[in-house]
Amino acid sequence: MLIDRVLRKVRKAAHYRSARAVLDTPPIVAGDGPGGGVVIFSMIGTQVLLPYLVAVKSLHARLGMGRVVILDDGSLTDADRRVLDHHCGTPQVLHIADVDTGECPRGGTWERLLTLLDLRVQDYVIQLDSDTVTVGDVPEIREAIARNESFLLLGGSDAQEHGIEALPDYVAHRYPQGPVAAPAHIQALVESRYGSYPDAADHRYVRGCSGFTGFARGGASDRAAAAVFSRHATALVGEDVWNRWGSEQVASNFLLANETGTRILPYARYANYWKQAINDDARFMHFVGTHRYSDKEYRRLSAKAVDALR
Repeated sequence: MLIDRVLRKVRKAAHYRSARAVLDTPPIVAGDGPGGGVVIFSMIGTQVLLPYLVAVKSLHARLGMGRVVILDDGSLTDADRRVLDHHCGTPQVLHIADVDTGECPRGGTWERLLTLLDLRVQDYVIQLDSDTVTVGDVPEIREAIARNESFLLLGGSDAQEHGIEALPDYVAHRYPQGPVAAPAHIQALVESRYGSYPDAADHRYVRGCSGFTGFARGGASDRAAAAVFSRHATALVGEDVWNRWGSEQVASNFLLANETGTRILPYARYANYWKQAINDDARFMHFVGTHRYSDKEYRRLSAKAVDALR
C-alpha cells in the first residue's frame, strides 16, 4: 500500500539522521584475538555507510578485538574512504570488480563469500552485514574465536529445534511434500531437492543467515568446496535459477554445516528481525529487508548501540 511505502521512507530517513551520531564516537582500535588475527569483513557501498559504522563499531566494541576489511561494491567515494579510515582503523578495502568468481555465479554477494574464503586461510573471519546491531555482550562469539570454531546465525527460531542435520533428514521434516515448484524462493527450490544431492546422507545442512557468520581460521571450506557445491546446486535447479540473488546464502549455510565443530548461535540472543517482540536478553539483531523499516525498532536499537559507544 502507498501509505506503507511512505511510512517506510519516513522511518528510513529518520534512522539515517539518528545514525549520524555514530560519527561522534571513538574510532575502532584494531587488535588480534586469541590465536591470531580476527577480521570483521563486510561488503558495503556509499548508501549504507552510516548504518555500517553502527554495525561494525557496535560489534567491535563488544568483541574487543579484530581489524576491519571491506569489499567495496563499486560505489564508495573518496569521502567515504576518509570516513572509514578515521573510524575503522584505516581498513583494507578490496574492490568487487577484482574478485574472480570462477565457476560460481557473479553478483548476489558471491564475491563477498569467495573473498571471505580467501581471507580465512590466515585469519578468523566474521562476515557482518551493515543492517545489524550489537546491543549486548557476545560471549558465544568470543568463545568461538578462542576455540577457532565457525558459527552461524540461524534463519529463524524453527531452525534451533533441529540444528545441523543430514540432508535427507532436513528434507524429510522441512519439505515432506517433496520438491517445491517455481516461483518459490531460491532457498526453498534448492533445499527441497537436497535428497538428490550426490551422497546426500554424507552431507549436512541448516537454514542459516549469511548476514552474520564466523569462518574459522584455516578451515576446510575453500573456493574448491564452494565451486563443487555450486556445480551440484546448478544441477538441482538449473543455471537460471542458481544465478538468482540468494544462492550465496544457501552456499554459505552448506559450507558451514559441513565443517566439523560449527556452532549455531542461540536464537534468543542472536536473531533476525521479523517484527517480533525483542526480548531483554537480545545481544545481536539483524534487520532483514522485509521489516527493516516496518517500525522504529531498527532506529531504537541503533541509537542504543551508539549511546553505548559513547
